This record gives sequence, structure tokens and C-alpha cells, in this order.
Amino acid sequence: MKQPQRIAQGHWCDLAAPAKINTFLHVIGKRGDGMHLLQSIFMMLDWGDYVDIEVTNASCIARTDHANTALQLPANDLCVQAATLLQQATGTTLGARIALHKHLPAQAGLGGGSSDAATCLLALNQLWHTGLNTDQLCSLAVQLGADVPFFVRGHNAFVQGIGEHITPIDLPQTHVWVIKPQAGVATPDLFRAPDLTRNTPAISLSALQGLTPQALWAYGHNDLQPVAQQLCPDVASACDWLTRQGLVPRMSGSGSAVFAHFSTSDFNTQAQPEGLPSGWLSHKCKNLRKHPLADWISPKSVG
Repeated sequence: MKQPQRIAQGHWCDLAAPAKINTFLHVIGKRGDGMHLLQSIFMMLDWGDYVDIEVTNASCIARTDHANTALQLPANDLCVQAATLLQQATGTTLGARIALHKHLPAQAGLGGGSSDAATCLLALNQLWHTGLNTDQLCSLAVQLGADVPFFVRGHNAFVQGIGEHITPIDLPQTHVWVIKPQAGVATPDLFRAPDLTRNTPAISLSALQGLTPQALWAYGHNDLQPVAQQLCPDVASACDWLTRQGLVPRMSGSGSAVFAHFSTSDFNTQAQPEGLPSGWLSHKCKNLRKHPLADWISPKSVG
């Protein structure tokens, strides 16, 4: 991914918001409040969105397009929510203009919106000099979505609970081919499905440690995938397409994107590979060892 570029004091471009995949996703139970208990490995990819941020002396938060024109945004815009939450928590009187360069598709299970919000929290914590530590940022991040704290912590991780228990882990390097059908899947529909498996046996992190890379990538399954394939048949079609390439596919998160590991570093491929339906996205990438903004995670002076 691109490195952040300082344009001027308090004005940065190309702040990376990487995608993630779930190498597996097990639903191991359900809490009394209806929230599902999960176990998963979250792995960041060198593919994602980019955020431009310019600090302002006025306290307003503005989302702009690339021509610096204000946008009409829904109330649930996560970048604006993240900035507003940090403002309220710290009492800063500074504001910001935020421009988002979207590359990750919606309803994909790649964490795009959550990653965008985390990048805004990490960057503004530095640019506003609010000085919150990682735990304090995560207490804000969880209010924005279950996946946001993972990106704030900035490391591949074994994730448990409803996403709040995050144990950093080192993962071997791998290449990943992501296929995203045009159709998406609504996450609430998956978790409401009566035939969703909710009793996969829990594992300990030690069960994963010491596995060979091949065994690690093959480990487990995605409990959401069978339900997603019923609601969105294109998920199964995408898996079939990757299988025909000689790969072993799996859905990421709540879908509808699917992925497969491949061993070659040859990224020379058509923008629209042969046989892939029109409108479907194909992207080859590698995993990241840590978040591209890792140097911004521990509060320091960044102007």
C-alpha cells in the first residue's frame, strides 16, 4: 500500500485503510443479549481504501470529495462518526476535512468501512494531538463497530467474543486472490438465519500455533458461508470459479467476497479474468505484517 504523504502542517494524504479477511470464522455460541460469540483469525491485506485529512481550526467535521466539495452524507457515515467521537471524548476544538478514496467494495466481508473509521481515529489522534493510548482509542472504536478495534490495534490477530478480545499473532506471508460478486449479503440476515451453525467447538490459540502455513490456511471453516450461499447464490458461484483455477476458496467474514491462497508471486493477470462474470471484482494481493499506520498507533508528535 502507499505511504502517507504530508502535504502541509496538519494535512496528510494517502492514509491507508487496509482490507482484512477472516482466514476462518467459527460461531461458538450466543450471548443472552442475542450477540453471537465468534472465533476467527483476522488478517490484513496490502489492498484497501485511502483517507486524506486536513486539520482545521474550526470545530466542524466535513467530508469532501476529491475536488474538496462538501458531500451530502448519511448520518451513519463512519468516518464522520469516528472524528466526532474523538472530538467529544477529548474536548478538542479542532476540526477536519476528510476525503475518502474508496477501493474496497461494500457488503464484501473485507472490513472496508471499519478500516476507514479506524484510520480516521488513528490519524486524527495524532494530528489533533489528543494523545489517547491504544486502549482508549479502542474504547471509542468499539462504539463504531465490532471490527474497528482490530484495525486500531494494527496487528493480525486471533479474535474472540463479539470482536473485543484481540490477541496479536504473527502470520506467515501469503498471496491471496479475492473475488467479489456484484451481489452483496446483509450481515444481520445471516445471524438471524435459523439454520446458522452456532455451536462450533471453541479452540485455544495454542491449537493454531506450530501449524505449517499450509495447515494454518486450511484450518477451520466459515460458519456463515452456507447461509450466505443460500441467500446469495453468487457466493457459491465465486467459490466454484476459484476452484476451477485449482485453488481452495473460502468466504471472508459475512461475504460476499471469497478468497483463496495461492503460492505464486506472479500478479500478472487480466483485470477481468476469463470466465469471470461482468461486474465481478478480481484482485490479487499479499498479507500485511502490521497496519501501514503502525507508527501512528503509539501517540507521538505527527504534524
